[in-house]
Amino acid sequence: MKFNSTVALTLVLLSLMVGAGVVSAAWGYALGREALKGVTQPDVRPTVLSEGESQARTDDVLIIPEEKILEDVKARVNTPSQN
Repeated sequence: MKFNSTVALTLVLLSLMVGAGVVSAAWGYALGREALKGVTQPDVRPTVLSEGESQARTDDVLIIPEEKILEDVKARVNTPSQN
């Protein structure tokens, strides 16, 4: 059987690509695991009623008129800061 350099090169490159993929996956997994180490689930579900609350809270959108926003901004800008 004759040594075929094209097949050998193809197999070497294929194995290098598989190796690089495994190393990259392991590194990404470790990096993601480290990044999420301090993240925990909340203790309470936000949709569950708390004690004394008779109805579920609704997140209604409150539309504020532009004039009101501009008045608030001007009032904040014109008040002296208290450093």
